Amino acid sequence: MGAPAAAPLPARIEWWFNPCVVYRSTERVQARLSASRERIIAAALEIMAEHGYAGCSVAAVAERAGMATGSVYRHFPTKADLVAEVFRTASQREVDAVARAAALEGTVAERVTAVIETFSGRALRSPRLAYALLAEPADPAVDAERLVFRRAYAELIAGHVAQGVANGELPPQDPELTATALVGALAEAMVGPLAAGVAGPRTIEHLITFLHRALGVSP
Repeated sequence: MGAPAAAPLPARIEWWFNPCVVYRSTERVQARLSASRERIIAAALEIMAEHGYAGCSVAAVAERAGMATGSVYRHFPTKADLVAEVFRTASQREVDAVARAAALEGTVAERVTAVIETFSGRALRSPRLAYALLAEPADPAVDAERLVFRRAYAELIAGHVAQGVANGELPPQDPELTATALVGALAEAMVGPLAAGVAGPRTIEHLITFLHRALGVSP
């Protein structure tokens, strides 16, 4: 006699062993986790734009996001992890906006001017956030991200300067050195007025004049 046929699994157990069901369940869990993470980052960005890093405590972020503090720590083990991610998110938005402005048609000088106008204009519209991105004392993890932030701007400007030198629009110069110096000057020139609350359209005008002189643009 052969061995008796195995009894079928109860429907409920069979449901749990169905790989399609497990996959869909995992997808839903991941979607919820991603949504929670995005909510945390959005809340932290709002707080940073209002109060800077000093007001961006985990408890404040949790309250703004409408969740328990432990839920924030589940995504970001330390405050340093949280603020570094918030910095990356905010700075990438700024870099993307500047890149779009610089992609418009025009001379090299006009495109680099668009970089300055866009960067400075956005800083004036959200001065507290701009100060946080540029200079506010924060965790070393944020300082490391600031270097990445500045490098992204410098690389963008360097590409346009190199093009200007190649086609004769600009005098011979080291594009990378020029771009790095311009980004440093722009950041330092904005920090004081932003911190003092006196930055305005005239600040941008003076920066553009300086930019043209630094690039060697003919009046």
